[in-house]
Amino acid sequence: MFGLTTLGAIHTAISLVALAAGFVSILRFGEIAAGRTVGRVYVWATVLTCLTGFGIFQRGGFGAPHVLGIVTLVVLSLAALAGSGRLFGGAARYVATIAYSTTLFFHMIPGLTETFTRFPLGAPFFSSPEDPALQKAVGACFVLLVVGCILQVRRLRARGTTSLPGAGLIG
Repeated sequence: MFGLTTLGAIHTAISLVALAAGFVSILRFGEIAAGRTVGRVYVWATVLTCLTGFGIFQRGGFGAPHVLGIVTLVVLSLAALAGSGRLFGGAARYVATIAYSTTLFFHMIPGLTETFTRFPLGAPFFSSPEDPALQKAVGACFVLLVVGCILQVRRLRARGTTSLPGAGLIG
C-alpha cells in the first residue's frame, strides 16, 4: 500500500494519532500538556512513532530520519523532566511547553516528506526529500513553530503560572 511495508503502515497510523492528539491539544488548551489525557496520548504515540521508525529503512540504512527519532525522544524526555518540576525551576512550564511543541514540529518533517513525495499518486508534490519546495514547506512549519511558541509563552506569562496542569509523566 503506497510503497509502505507492514511496519511502515503501522508507524504511519501511530504517527497520525500523535499528530491528531498534538493539534487537538494545542487548539483546545493552547499547549501539549502531558498531564491531560490528550497530551498523554500525544506523548506515547510519539514515543511509539519513534520506536517503530527505527525499523524502517526505505531510503537506505540508518540516516537522518533515525537521528530525528533519537532527537525527538531526547526532547520528549526533556519536556517530561521539566514537567516533573525537578528541573528548570520557574522556567519549567515554559521549557515543557516549548519542548512538546518542538516535537510536534519534528513530526511534520517526515510527515511532509513521506506524504508529499508519494502523493498525489503519479505526480507527487515533491520529487525527493532534497526538493527545494519541500525545504520551503519545512521552513514554513518552522516559522509556525516559532510563532506558536512565542504565543504560548505570552499566554503563560499573562496567566502568571509556572505550574503544569495535572500530573506529568514523571513523578
